[in-house]
Amino acid sequence: MQQLVFERPGVVRWHEVPDRTLDGPDLDGAALVRAVAVALCDLDTGALRGRFPMAGPYPFGHEGVAEVLEVGPSVTGVQPGDLVVVPFQISCGSCAPCRRGRTGNCAAHPPLSTFGLGQMGGLDWGGLLADHTLVPHADAMLVPLPAGIDPIVAASFSDNVPDGWRCVGPQLAEDPGADVLIVAGDAGPNSIGLYAAGLAVAAGAGRVAYLDRDAERLAIAEAVGADAIDGPLDAKVGKFPITVDASGQQTGLRTAINATSWDGTCTSPSVYLEDQAVPMLQMYSRCCTLHAGRAHARPAIPEVLALTAAGFDPGLVTSSVVSFDDAEQALADPPMKVVLRRD
Repeated sequence: MQQLVFERPGVVRWHEVPDRTLDGPDLDGAALVRAVAVALCDLDTGALRGRFPMAGPYPFGHEGVAEVLEVGPSVTGVQPGDLVVVPFQISCGSCAPCRRGRTGNCAAHPPLSTFGLGQMGGLDWGGLLADHTLVPHADAMLVPLPAGIDPIVAASFSDNVPDGWRCVGPQLAEDPGADVLIVAGDAGPNSIGLYAAGLAVAAGAGRVAYLDRDAERLAIAEAVGADAIDGPLDAKVGKFPITVDASGQQTGLRTAINATSWDGTCTSPSVYLEDQAVPMLQMYSRCCTLHAGRAHARPAIPEVLALTAAGFDPGLVTSSVVSFDDAEQALADPPMKVVLRRD
């Protein structure tokens, strides 16, 4: 079969690799799927631009909607022909972390097991940019795509959209109508910050402020209903019960923390390759919670699907939609958010 492989920054190539099958031990609960729409996550884009160190070669693509091709004999939740969202993290659904909703830390597999993230996620899982992909634990992992939702619109529901949701959704459930601030910057997880803004608006937040200097991202923030603020990362923007550091920079992180109000929560989906200084005394004095770490994608997927059915439009964040056939050229220097479609 054909599999798109990340070789080095700016270079992906289609490779011929062995077919995946459902023959083998422990695969009666698995499924074979064929991706119909695959999005680049912010980490993918960073790797392609050489901003995030990912050593190739490795199978590429971990965000997408797929068609079910074949299922093992014990699978009951999906059947061939179904369209499904494929979570990027491998999770069994039955271990202690999975039962607690911590599917990114599934105890049944090696830590960080994912599709399409190279050595970091384990090479054996493959990627979604392929003729087909084997999904273990199909009943636990795969989420049927509701009728009426375009697979291209839902392509990032495997990772980045749930990542945006965890920054604002649980907090708004505890504090309905709270104000939200997203601090964004060129080094940050840009689509995640914009998804967080749109999801906060859709979930009924009060004021949703989005701080950035980039004109394109500010226009998207305004389109999703946020109050777009054109200003530097260290701008003074007031206090917010819910803040998000989507800047990827020390200054932006401090701004988000310092803008977090008493008993508020700051979530950082940014991936920092070096330790950052944080204002611990101010956080202590204001009883501020700082949450950093990976999103647990699978439990959030039904939440974001429901908000999409109710009017949230993640497609506003998409920069371009290109064919699988054009992947090698289109990903040489990708814009912020690319979705690849199977023609």
